[in-house]
Amino acid sequence: MSLVKLTIKGISYSQTQNGAYALILNEVDGDRKLPIVIGAFEAQSIAIALEKEIKPPRPLTHDLFKSFADRFDIVVKQVIIHKLVDGVFYSSIICERDKIEEIIDARTSDAIALALRFNAPIFTYKNILDKAGIYLSINPAENAENQENDDILSTPETFGQEDAIVPADSYSGYSLKELYEKLDEAVQNEDYEKAAKIRDEISKKES
Repeated sequence: MSLVKLTIKGISYSQTQNGAYALILNEVDGDRKLPIVIGAFEAQSIAIALEKEIKPPRPLTHDLFKSFADRFDIVVKQVIIHKLVDGVFYSSIICERDKIEEIIDARTSDAIALALRFNAPIFTYKNILDKAGIYLSINPAENAENQENDDILSTPETFGQEDAIVPADSYSGYSLKELYEKLDEAVQNEDYEKAAKIRDEISKKES
């Protein structure tokens, strides 16, 4: 079976599953997307790996695993999403130590969080993408129609840009200095969702 390389398109808050997020993976040489429902903690961990500006004051679980692996010269070479059963994705982490390769089973969300920290490529098999891959429209009018059917997939965004309690534009009235102060405060409090929203507002003001 041939492998298909994937990249991370974004993370969107699920409007249909409380507390869940949809991780959207994109095939490198195509237009299909692979949506995977993940938990809030895993979404947070993946988002932090994507957001280089946000540095947690304490290591998250995946950061700890990376430090542990580095200490013992273990390298994650690649991640393969190898199975789909009843809507659940199964993944393998391909590791190497002393030129000996090992394969470790993992939840897909954990495997991707680690792949980001090791700069390891993410793959899936063509038959899985054929089965679960979808085409997401970028036409706003079509998105509005699709939103009624599946709001998780209609507008994939970076984690933290959409929140059911605090609107994304609630920070628009703050100055850059105030935003940076609030960003530092959010990171110290380990509120990374809030930090991501503030970082987005800073980017808007600085652009």
